[in-house]
Amino acid sequence: MIIGLALLNTQSSYHANAIPLSSSSPLQQELDQQQQTQQPSDSNELQLARLLFKRGNNLGRKFNEAKRMNSMTTDKRILQNLLQNLADLFERPTEMYSDRGCHSSIQSSNDHVNCCRQIHMPLLTDKYQITMAYAYWKNGMSEKFAVFDIFFRKNPFGGEFTVFAGLEECLNFLQGFHYTSDDIDFFRKILFDDVEDEFFDYLSKITAKDVVLYSVAEGSVVFPKEPLMRIEGPLVVCQLLETTFLTLVNYACLIATNAARYKIAIDNRKIQLLEFGLRRAQGPDGGLSASKYSYIGGFDGTSNLLAGRLYNIPVKGTHAHSFIMSHSTMEEPKNIYLKSKITGEKVNFVETCLNFKDEVAKILQVSTTESSKSELIAFISYALAFPDSFLALVDTYDVIRSGILNFCIVTLALDKLGYRAIGIRVDSGDLAYQSIVAHRCFQKIAEHYQLKWFNELSIIVSNDINEETIISLNEQKHKINAFGIGTHLVTCQKQPALGCVYKLVEIDHIPCIKISLDLAKVTIPCRKNVYRIYGREGYALLDLLTGTNEEEPKILEKILCRHPFEESKRCFATPSRVERLLKVWWIDGKISQSLPTLIEIREHVQNSLAILRPDIKRLLNPTPYKVSVTDNLYQYMHQLWLENAPVGELH
Repeated sequence: MIIGLALLNTQSSYHANAIPLSSSSPLQQELDQQQQTQQPSDSNELQLARLLFKRGNNLGRKFNEAKRMNSMTTDKRILQNLLQNLADLFERPTEMYSDRGCHSSIQSSNDHVNCCRQIHMPLLTDKYQITMAYAYWKNGMSEKFAVFDIFFRKNPFGGEFTVFAGLEECLNFLQGFHYTSDDIDFFRKILFDDVEDEFFDYLSKITAKDVVLYSVAEGSVVFPKEPLMRIEGPLVVCQLLETTFLTLVNYACLIATNAARYKIAIDNRKIQLLEFGLRRAQGPDGGLSASKYSYIGGFDGTSNLLAGRLYNIPVKGTHAHSFIMSHSTMEEPKNIYLKSKITGEKVNFVETCLNFKDEVAKILQVSTTESSKSELIAFISYALAFPDSFLALVDTYDVIRSGILNFCIVTLALDKLGYRAIGIRVDSGDLAYQSIVAHRCFQKIAEHYQLKWFNELSIIVSNDINEETIISLNEQKHKINAFGIGTHLVTCQKQPALGCVYKLVEIDHIPCIKISLDLAKVTIPCRKNVYRIYGREGYALLDLLTGTNEEEPKILEKILCRHPFEESKRCFATPSRVERLLKVWWIDGKISQSLPTLIEIREHVQNSLAILRPDIKRLLNPTPYKVSVTDNLYQYMHQLWLENAPVGELH
């Protein structure tokens, strides 16, 4: 779609005959209305392309009408390529859409992202998915009813919870799941020569219309071994979804969880967390995903402009050291005047700043001879450009002897003209000590000039901050208002992968189990529901896995809950509240529920974390959360385990 967008802005030099659409077609009628407002030189193809792109914001439900454009000749290849890009996005079976399905997708805060950049294509998968699909098809197994679970085996970062994310991306992937003619041609090149042609015809007709997706709500806290998603449908289709689903869920959960842990670490709702990781991210989409899912996890803003535009995340930023270093001591800003908000007159701002210099130095008990004049000029230049949002990086030369002094000088000058600065950023050194000194300086200025708001100036810090850094800063009683976190957030240096897996648990209504000498890799068989059991105090006690043929746990009725693998670990739980976690999100070829906005998901994360006891959420030595199975599921699982485990012989 990025190619398509570029072509939309290309001036076409082709003039073609009318594209043969039915005169009664709604698409043709809309095209006729549009032609009245277009330039006479615009070709019919370009006009149709514009119309389709416009309709793309509504998912182009009737794009199939444009399929009649096959009379286009090769000399119109540029616009034909454009329309093919649009076709790849919008050409889906009409039964995949309904008013509810399209509406719910549009309700999403970032649906337009998926309309405008098709990164998660069906070809984003592993080769062995296609070779398995052929083997299934060849042996008449392609339509067998299969059930797969997505789950992980261990919580990340040494913690005892994980934030589930990536559901919406999976749903958008299902909406567009089909193989184009170019995809089929590529398969022909990479697969073995003995693959039958009929298989490629079969692949070309595959969609997700027969798939049913059950999922936990995005932003929920989840735990090892329990299904985050349950995927049901034809064996081949479900198998082909595996790699892409794992790609969309693994990193999303990891980043959202990492962000949530930082939120817990600051232990103060008034302190902001800012994501500064784009330049350290693993590629452009890694950067965008990190911005999106760190916001879901609890961060308050990002430096990533594209993420701000696509996801409506607040964008934050200051300036670099290079801005300070680019100013010399002798240079003054070309425009030295700033309009006063109080009098409306233009005032020499440089002179106003210099008038404060000696007095401020005396108040702060620093020497003007030790401060950087070029830094002061740089601050003045930046304040002239952004008088209402002045936020300065103060550690280019010396935070205490120069940066804070020059910041206070410029901030007082702005105040005299009716403007209010935001604060400072420190990117090196002893962050706790420097924040305390900076706050003390602000207090002195506030007291001397009777400016109470000076006490509230922001102190933002960055510089390879991680969880341990924040915990240490907390112990030192820092005065920091915001943390800018990049590398350790977006790359998840503490743990680079979550390890979600996609395992078959039932085939043609027969449960199946993966056994291993490693207990962690033994799967829990059959179609399952997941229930969250709450106690009298309102906290979640445990998550209970049941077979779908079992009754839902009832409030105030005692139920036996067993550890899936350790026979002696069991307990009785009496629910005060029961919450079913797995719900249908995709059925009959469409999204079945309204999708929450990014802000709603973000709020759900915090609400979901609130139901956990503090000892489960703490960063150091947290208490494990129980994931249990019913006695029926336990007995069946272990019976199936014994039936499938080989019996050794000793000689």
